[in-house]
Amino acid sequence: MTKKSTIPVEKVNTHIVNWLKKYAEKAKVNGFVVGISGGVDSALTSTLCAQTGLQVLCVEMPIHQHASHVSRGQEHIQQLKERFPNVSSVQTDLTPVFEAFKKEVPTDYDEKKLQLTLANTRARLRMTTLYYHAGVHGLLVAGTGNKVEDFGVGFYTKYGDGGVDISPIADLLKSDVFALASYLKVPESILTAMPSDGLFGDEKTDEEQLGASYDELEWAMLADEKGLETTNFSEREKVVFAIYKRLNLVNQHKMNPIPVCEINKI
Repeated sequence: MTKKSTIPVEKVNTHIVNWLKKYAEKAKVNGFVVGISGGVDSALTSTLCAQTGLQVLCVEMPIHQHASHVSRGQEHIQQLKERFPNVSSVQTDLTPVFEAFKKEVPTDYDEKKLQLTLANTRARLRMTTLYYHAGVHGLLVAGTGNKVEDFGVGFYTKYGDGGVDISPIADLLKSDVFALASYLKVPESILTAMPSDGLFGDEKTDEEQLGASYDELEWAMLADEKGLETTNFSEREKVVFAIYKRLNLVNQHKMNPIPVCEINKI
C-alpha cells in the first residue's frame, strides 16, 4: 500500500505560498504563527509560510515533551531562521500550566479515558498559546493538518490543533506532505522520523494510535472515494478499510460544521 506522491512539487509550492501571501495581505495581518512539534507537517507549514516574506513566528510549546521531538523541532527552527530572515521563534513551556490544570480538576476516572482527555487538553492549551502570540503580534494561526488527518480520519483535537485561522496543507495527502517537505529541504531527521502527535509525552506513534500507517489510511481514503468493492481487498486491506471507515464515522463531529438548532423550522 505504499503511496508515492505524484504532485508537481514546485508548482504546488508556488501556489500555496502565493495563496498564503494573498490571504494575509487581504486580512491585513503581519504574517503567521506556527506551532512547531518536530514533525513533518509543522515543518512544511512553517517553511511555506516563511517563503511569503511576511513575519513568521515559530512557537515551541513543550508539555513533558519527548527529547527527540524537542531536538527535531529546534533543528528545524534553527535551519529555518538561517534560511529566512523573516522567521523568529519563541518557546512557551506549558508543562507547569498543564500540571496546575491537573491539580484543579478531578482525575479519578477510567485511566484510558483520562489519558486521552488529558492529551486533548495539551492540544487545547497549545491552541490558546498560539492565539496569544497571534494576537499580540497581529498574526494568523496557520494550521498544520493534512488531508488524511483533517478530512479522512479526523486525527486532531477539536479546538486544539484543529483551532486555526488557515489550513495551507489540508488538501495535501501525507505522501504529498513528505514529497513537498523533501523538495523544500526540511531536515532529514524530521523526514525519517515516525509520525507522532507528541501528546502523550513519549514516542507513541500515530500508527500505534490509529492502528494503520498513513500510507494505508491514504489508500483507504482513496479507495472509499472511488467506491471500490471490499470483496477485492486483501485481508489486511479489509482491516485497514474498516479502521478508516470507523474513524471517519466517529469523527464526523470534527469535520462538519457545528449543528445549529434552527428555530424557523418549528
